[in-house]
Amino acid sequence: MSEATIGTIETSINSSGTVVPAFEEIITSPISTRIVEVYCNAGDSVGVGTPLLRLDLQSAEAEMRKLVDQMRMKRVELDKQDTNSRTSLSNLEMQIKVKEMEVNRLEVELANERYLDSLGSGTGDRVREVELACLTGQLALEQMRRQLDGERRIALADRRVKELDINIFSGNISEMKRTLDDARVCAPRGGTLTYINNQIGQKVAEGERIAILSDLSHFRIKGQVADSYADKICEGARAVIKTGKDKFEGTVMNVEPQSQEGMITFYVRIDSEYNSRLRSGLKTDVYVMHDVMDDVVRIANGPYYQGPGEYRLFVLTADGSSIKKRIVSLGDCNYEYVEVRSGIEPGEQIVVSDMSDYKTNNMLKIK
Repeated sequence: MSEATIGTIETSINSSGTVVPAFEEIITSPISTRIVEVYCNAGDSVGVGTPLLRLDLQSAEAEMRKLVDQMRMKRVELDKQDTNSRTSLSNLEMQIKVKEMEVNRLEVELANERYLDSLGSGTGDRVREVELACLTGQLALEQMRRQLDGERRIALADRRVKELDINIFSGNISEMKRTLDDARVCAPRGGTLTYINNQIGQKVAEGERIAILSDLSHFRIKGQVADSYADKICEGARAVIKTGKDKFEGTVMNVEPQSQEGMITFYVRIDSEYNSRLRSGLKTDVYVMHDVMDDVVRIANGPYYQGPGEYRLFVLTADGSSIKKRIVSLGDCNYEYVEVRSGIEPGEQIVVSDMSDYKTNNMLKIK
């Protein structure tokens, strides 16, 4: 029996939940390969760096050696290109020096011819001939200098292309090395191994789950509720978790934005003092608080309540000799009380236990 009273109800959304580790790390296969050896079993406690299993790395190591050989070949090609560029530029620089000496000789010869022509010992035709040869030499020298500058730019650009190609290969090798290091599967942190693929010889695809490492010293609650209540579940809301006779308090820490099959998933952080009393996988009832109603008629919550609506409940008669079925309207609830909208007055006694065996009876005598 529960007596209807007037009081405050901090309304909540009722949902089912499961105790899950506060931290889980899923370890996946970095390459497509097969399992060669397994060193641990599910349930083992492991420390940082503990070997978990060994994957077949022969194909990955062969690919690594191939990349290293290609890298060496590209370095040899770069050295060869540098040597050819230095030789070509050196030859062109030497040709420019020779041309400079030739132009200097023509300039001296032109000065002499002009001097002789001023004395009357030379001819104008000879002066013009030497001037033309000097001008041609100067233009050829300028062309060679521009050619040298262009060849230097081309050599520098070609070297940068080769260096970029080598850097790309170096990055690929580093990535492959990290992949090989990851393929030697070790525990990234301390915890309990809650799952490991122990099928030796089984092929695993790249990205496939091969182990799960969990922290079983701290827990959280994974809850699900109909997406029609999505606007009433928010981060920071207070929550009460009930499992058997135990009751815990916590805070909603994360609400997934997407609905799956009409359900919203959320997580509740449990106060640390309760962690020692919980076990992973334990089923719970979760009540997320969202509103406060003052001065309402309320009765005790129980298995009869399935959400707001009309109910047929047994109410104790005034003389206390029997209980009579009555249609009542119930509203919101929390884990303790249910709001009575109509049909029950304060002070009346209501049966809140399971009365499904008497659903066809309208009145029952009390012995």
